[in-house]
Amino acid sequence: MATSDPIAEIIGDYRAFAAMQRDRLLTSGIDIAPYPLSHLAVRVADWDLYVHQRTLLERHARANRENLWNGRPISLIVLSEPLEVLDGTPVSNIELIPPVHQRVYRMGLEHLGVVVGEGIDEFSRVHRAALTGQQFQSADVEPVYVLFEDFTHVKFYRRSLFDVVEDEVGGFDGFVHVDDWVPQRLVTATGPNPPPR
Repeated sequence: MATSDPIAEIIGDYRAFAAMQRDRLLTSGIDIAPYPLSHLAVRVADWDLYVHQRTLLERHARANRENLWNGRPISLIVLSEPLEVLDGTPVSNIELIPPVHQRVYRMGLEHLGVVVGEGIDEFSRVHRAALTGQQFQSADVEPVYVLFEDFTHVKFYRRSLFDVVEDEVGGFDGFVHVDDWVPQRLVTATGPNPPPR
């Protein structure tokens, strides 16, 4: 008897997404089977959808530490029960990201976070030809990544993004939201645009 998957109904088919990213990596010689997963990241196109999805996901979560990153709130959600992907690999964390975006990103399931551990530097050297680049988000969060043609990613971390945040700002207890934030007005080379709603 089929049962519904409330998380998949909110963010999409995360099992198929993780499997697709794993299979794409295998074709370039990267096997993520030995590594734990940090998180799944979901991007939304407008602020209202972000608030809606945040509310729905929190119904299935034990914590959300929303904080400001690049001038906008981002939710780091810890689910009450881990999801199972890639033949039973658990992933308990979802990063929910609203606009504004710095460049073109895929909306919906956008990246899979993989924890390589202290071997990340050697991993980066061995797989340099397959990697697209590296992000410098903070002194402790500098993932290397692969960008695919559909604008989705796999990001490879030394430590889980959620572990680093927990060390920097405290544990994931309860639900913390950024107060008094208003969607930003976009200014582009052609002039101001209305806020993304």
